[in-house]
Amino acid sequence: MTDIANYLPHDLEHATLVGRVWRTTANGEGPSVVVVRNGVVFDITEAVPTVSDLFEHPDALAIARQAPGEDLGRVEALVERSLAADRASNTPTLLAPNDLQAIKACGVTFAVSLIERVIEEQAGGDPAKARGVRESIVGVVGSDLSKIKPGSDAAMRLKEELQRRGAWSQYMEVGIGPDAEVFSKSQPMSAVGFGADVGLHPASRWNNPEPEIVLAVSSAGHVVGAALGNDVNLRDIEGRSALLLGKCKDNNGSCAIGPFVRLFDEHFTIDTIRTTQVSLRVEGADDGFVLDGVSHMSEISRDPLDLVAQTCGPHHQYPDGFMLFLGTMFSPIKDRDAPGAGFTHHLGDRVTISAPPLGALVNTVRLSTEIAPWTFGVRALYRNLAARGLVRQD
Repeated sequence: MTDIANYLPHDLEHATLVGRVWRTTANGEGPSVVVVRNGVVFDITEAVPTVSDLFEHPDALAIARQAPGEDLGRVEALVERSLAADRASNTPTLLAPNDLQAIKACGVTFAVSLIERVIEEQAGGDPAKARGVRESIVGVVGSDLSKIKPGSDAAMRLKEELQRRGAWSQYMEVGIGPDAEVFSKSQPMSAVGFGADVGLHPASRWNNPEPEIVLAVSSAGHVVGAALGNDVNLRDIEGRSALLLGKCKDNNGSCAIGPFVRLFDEHFTIDTIRTTQVSLRVEGADDGFVLDGVSHMSEISRDPLDLVAQTCGPHHQYPDGFMLFLGTMFSPIKDRDAPGAGFTHHLGDRVTISAPPLGALVNTVRLSTEIAPWTFGVRALYRNLAARGLVRQD
């Protein structure tokens, strides 16, 4: 992508976008809540000091569309600065569009990703064994599980047959059983945004991006909008043991969300999400390698609203709301370094995740130990807002 417009929703004139930027004001520097209206960015932090506050409002859409704010210029200029990582200047650059929300993720929500998780498990996290294991697993369960409804009688019959053959797996349980896999992807305030570096744990040698839709959900369980996300994944570490999921998933820079949250309205609804196509491109900086992939939300095995209901309700509350990664059908197997070795990241890879109604999320792959450490958490946010005169009692 070279045209900046390609990083924005295809129908930008109809989109109500919410985000966060780091900027310098007369009261100091720090994160500000912004909205995009007709392609122009407005700082509305005086009206809503956090994105969580906005999403908790009973009419968040009206606030986003009507709250007074400072004109920060065209959104294309903001995106261009953020893509250039021009964060040393005093001009605004994009942050992740969420702040106080918990960051949750769903796994194994597509049949293809289910097969790949089983392969990781059977291969013990060894990419050299993946091809042989893949052939064996597909021979037993087939390559198309998309017609199996999780928790259905047909799913339970398949479970019994796989158990009889000794081929049942913990990943099969969450893939076709009644309960979805929902885990904590990252911590509030820890996600990185558009143009930032994403981080790989230095112990990993087999890893990949996971392009996903991310829902923004209020504390009442209402989905207010959606963004794009990269659920950076360490296949070798999780493949050794599912109990290493925390080490696999939650590292410095391992969660990217952006470029904005698009609010639901008359032009963009949950039905849009259900039919959206999420594309991925990985471009190697050192070897010229290019990987393209796609994830069709129409092939998800559990409805997005079912995943929301399995995450929150009488059994679990999120008073500041939450962001929910919906999972991906994309598990790259294209060989990169050697025949049969499959795909893994190289440092410097440029990852672009895109969807027509949401724009594109762009990040560069580094080691989690070598990118900027995460130091700005919830306490820092409130100290900063207070120093800028933005904390008040409602």
